[in-house]
Amino acid sequence: MTDDKLNYSAPALEKGLDILELLANAGQTMGTRQIAEELGRSKNEIFRMVHVLLARGYIQRDESGEGLMLSNKLFGLGMQTARARDLVSTAAPIVERFAEEVHQAAHLVVAHRGETVIIAAASGGADMNFSLKLGYRRPLADAHSGLVLMAFQPKPVRDRMISECLMLMREPPDPTTLAAELDTVRDRGAIIHESRDIIGVTDVVCPIIAGDGRAVACVTVAAVSRRSAAPNFEAMLARLKLACAEIAHELGG
Repeated sequence: MTDDKLNYSAPALEKGLDILELLANAGQTMGTRQIAEELGRSKNEIFRMVHVLLARGYIQRDESGEGLMLSNKLFGLGMQTARARDLVSTAAPIVERFAEEVHQAAHLVVAHRGETVIIAAASGGADMNFSLKLGYRRPLADAHSGLVLMAFQPKPVRDRMISECLMLMREPPDPTTLAAELDTVRDRGAIIHESRDIIGVTDVVCPIIAGDGRAVACVTVAAVSRRSAAPNFEAMLARLKLACAEIAHELGG
């Protein structure tokens, strides 16, 4: 019998994967009983598997201690792949150099399951800046970096990203309005806009475009405005575009 005709079965592994996939698609926390009902399994067998996944760090409990959700471990494992390491190792020194030139903090951002995730950051060497920590997440539609990442994608990928991020938001925007906004972002090629949260901070965002035209990541500057020296955002964006183009070239885009 040839290998492709063999039917292998690993019930325990399949149960664990079922739980992970269910939590990934749910867009919300779920209790053990709810997971068991959704998967058509007994609460006892799901409880044992949940205990193992919790112990290994693949899932975690919410603040109430009742709901279960995915942890960042799967994302962390994904970031250890050769492709992800290449992105960080290639982009980080260029982002660092750019941040030093403009004296502002800059962040390398990717999209993951409906959210933006910061995977590298540079402080810019100024005595004061606004920098976000590694791993910081936010729904794609609620971040300027997320809008840029979605704008530069093929339509099927964009539609999936929109659906994923809207499920994470308590007050999601109208999908039609969001799609029109993404078209505008794509036409402009970048974003310069005051921060959605912080007064005195302006986001300057530019995509890193692969050879097929999609954004593999973006670089976001959280530019702090100071009374003594107001930033020239257009000049900053021009430098950022060069930096992003250099990263894309080094990645083989």
